[in-house]
Amino acid sequence: MKNTVYLLFILVTGSIAQAQLSISSGEHNLEISARLSTYYNQRFLNPGEEERDKNRFKLRDAQLIIEGRIKNDWEYEVQVDFADIGANSSTDIDPANPGLMDAFVTYKGFDPFNIKVGYSKLPYSRSSLTPFPYSTYWQRAQVVRGDIFSRRDVGITLYKDLWKKRINAYAGMYTGLGEASISGDNDASGNPEFIGRVDLSYPAPMKYRQVDYVHTPIPLFSIGVNGRYSNKNLPEGEVFPEGATGEYGLKLIDGKKYTYGMDLTFQYMGFSGQFEIHQVNAQPQNENDPLFLGLTPEQTDGKVLAGGYFSEVNYFFKKQKTIVSVRYEQLDLNDLNQGDSKRMSAAIAYQLKGFNAMVKLQYFNNLNQQESLDPLDWNEQVRLGLQFNL
Repeated sequence: MKNTVYLLFILVTGSIAQAQLSISSGEHNLEISARLSTYYNQRFLNPGEEERDKNRFKLRDAQLIIEGRIKNDWEYEVQVDFADIGANSSTDIDPANPGLMDAFVTYKGFDPFNIKVGYSKLPYSRSSLTPFPYSTYWQRAQVVRGDIFSRRDVGITLYKDLWKKRINAYAGMYTGLGEASISGDNDASGNPEFIGRVDLSYPAPMKYRQVDYVHTPIPLFSIGVNGRYSNKNLPEGEVFPEGATGEYGLKLIDGKKYTYGMDLTFQYMGFSGQFEIHQVNAQPQNENDPLFLGLTPEQTDGKVLAGGYFSEVNYFFKKQKTIVSVRYEQLDLNDLNQGDSKRMSAAIAYQLKGFNAMVKLQYFNNLNQQESLDPLDWNEQVRLGLQFNL
């Protein structure tokens, strides 16, 4: 049993080979790689709708990735997506796929924990932390795409792994502006956002991956819990930077915002599954805040709840080099408004060369149209394209 667990540790923590240029000069190692992905999107509109601008070819990614290590103490990474680099203001930045994706330095020479500073993914939500190339889907579930809470920010993260990497613990402080943090100053409150996460895997470590690509020989499980808090009470007359509050006005709150989440994952013999749930407790400081939808303080109790969940099952047909996946998701943008959105997605990916070259097809279906806060003009959608890592 001990040897089996050790083999599992090597398989799961090992990385997938990827073509890259490596340069070494003494104790300094530099690696340069790139990633391209493009797809065609087709929407099937609701009766009476005419806008067909989303029926298009799109270059999703044209990324350059630079990673470096100096001895065993320093690591750094810069990742830029030229397909989105034209986003030069907070209103243009797509939180699911921004132009600047990473720009950070990590110091590993401090024994109690590692220290990461700069702009990078936040330690919140397993799905958000899973790299896009390891997913069968072209789009993450709505609740984790970056419109409910930010996925990247500038700040400092302390992290430590324990029990032979089965436990990972993170704590960090950030500007709280998310992806808009690289566009200028902090908001007028000047207050940061605090984030923490702990996940436990058993009987061996589990990397942030969606698919069991090694056909894990014994059942492998992981559970994670995370939370984040910000107090962004703006001075009277001040507003947040344009676009920083996100599409639904939930990403940044003029007041206190608590966000909680939990994720469960398993892998076994090619099967894998994920479940995530997140809730936002927003407490705006102004009684006439738009989130209250015109209701009185007695009706709202001074808070707005939002959030959702998704559940996903995958299987990797190793000999056929094919991954199939089904996902169900639900999202409620405001508990003061009746109705929510329900969506089902199915995806299939064929590996031309492992995860470095895959053809991916995703089908979307909106199961209801009850959410008046975010009315959609389409019912079904299909997305087909190629993912290629250089």
